[in-house]
Amino acid sequence: MLRHVIAPSSGWTKASHTVVRDRRMNSDAKILLLYVQGLPESATGRPLGELARKLEMKGRAYQQAKKQLIEHGYVHEWRGQGDGGRWVTEQLFTNTPLTRDEARAVRARLSPEAAGPTRAERLSAPPPSAQSPTVGEPTPPSAGGYVPEEEHVDKNTPHPPSEPEPEPDPEAGHRPTPAQEAGAEATPPPPPPSPQLTRAERVLLSLRHTRRELLLGVGEARALAVEAAKWLERGLTESELRHALLAEPPKGGVHSAYGFLGHRLTHKCPVAPAPVAPPEPPPPPVRALITCTSEAEEDHVFRPLGDETECADCRRATAYASWMVDTDTYDFPPDMTWRQRFVAVAKADALRGEPA
Repeated sequence: MLRHVIAPSSGWTKASHTVVRDRRMNSDAKILLLYVQGLPESATGRPLGELARKLEMKGRAYQQAKKQLIEHGYVHEWRGQGDGGRWVTEQLFTNTPLTRDEARAVRARLSPEAAGPTRAERLSAPPPSAQSPTVGEPTPPSAGGYVPEEEHVDKNTPHPPSEPEPEPDPEAGHRPTPAQEAGAEATPPPPPPSPQLTRAERVLLSLRHTRRELLLGVGEARALAVEAAKWLERGLTESELRHALLAEPPKGGVHSAYGFLGHRLTHKCPVAPAPVAPPEPPPPPVRALITCTSEAEEDHVFRPLGDETECADCRRATAYASWMVDTDTYDFPPDMTWRQRFVAVAKADALRGEPA
C-alpha cells in the first residue's frame, strides 16, 4: 500500500491511537467522539444528541454509538431533579476513558454547583422536621386567581340536540345536487368493447345451445371473453374457437362451466403466429459495359458501379502516378499487375512532361 500524508496546518483535531485503533467501537462512535472533541467551547452547552444530528446520525445509529461511548468511559451521564421539580440530565464528555469516580471528580471540578448530593444520597438523608400547621380556615381552591362559579346544569349544555332534518317533498322528486351533477358530467363514458371481445362473448354464450352444462352468466362470459379474444386475435375463426371449446369433453362431466372453460382457454391457447419477414429488396440493375476513357494503349471496357468513366485499374494507376511524381520513385506494391504498372509509368511521365 502506498501512502501520501500531509499534516494539516490548521483546522485539525488531535486523535489518539487508542481511539482510532479501538476495535470495540464502531465508526459512528469514533466519528462522534472526534467531532465533539474538535468543537469550540461555545458549542459545549448542547446535548450529545443534537450534536450527533449535525452529522446526520439519528435513530439506531446514534443510540448504538452513545451506548459504546458510555460503556468505554468516554461519556458519563447524571440524571437528577432540580429545585423546581424538573428532571435534568447532565452529560460529561472526555477524550480519555474515565471511571465513574474519576468522572464525578472531573464534574465537581468543572461544575462546582453540580457536585451536590446525588439522588441516592438525597433519598438516604433524614426526613425534614415536623412543622406546625398553617393558621387559618380552609378556603376553596382557586384556578388562576378566579373563584369557580356555581354550576347551572339547566343552562350549561355543551352539546345541544341536533335539529331534525326536513322531510323530502315527495312531489318534488329526487333532484341531484350541483356537486353530483358536476361529477356526472366529469366522468367519461366507458370505451366500447373491441370487436374481438364482442365476438368472443357471443361464442361463449352460444355454447349452452350445444351442451347444456356449459351455461354461463353474462358476467362470467364477459370475464372469459378477455382470454377468448386472444384466440381470435391469433387468426382463429369463431367456428374454430367453438370447436376447440366443445371438443373432448371430460368423462365425469363438467362441474363448473366457468372453471372448465377458463382452464381450456388459458392452457390451450394457440401460439401467436411469427411475424412475416419483409420481402428482400430486388437486386440493383446490371449496368451495361462502357469503354474506359483513360489514355491506355489498348481500348477496354468495364461495367461501372456508379458514374465513374474509368475502370478501377486505370483509376488506381492514375492515383499511383500522382504519388510517383510527388515522391520521384518507381516502387510498386506487390499486388499491382503489370498492366497497372505500365499505365502508371506512362501517366507519371505524362505528368512530368517526358515523352512516352
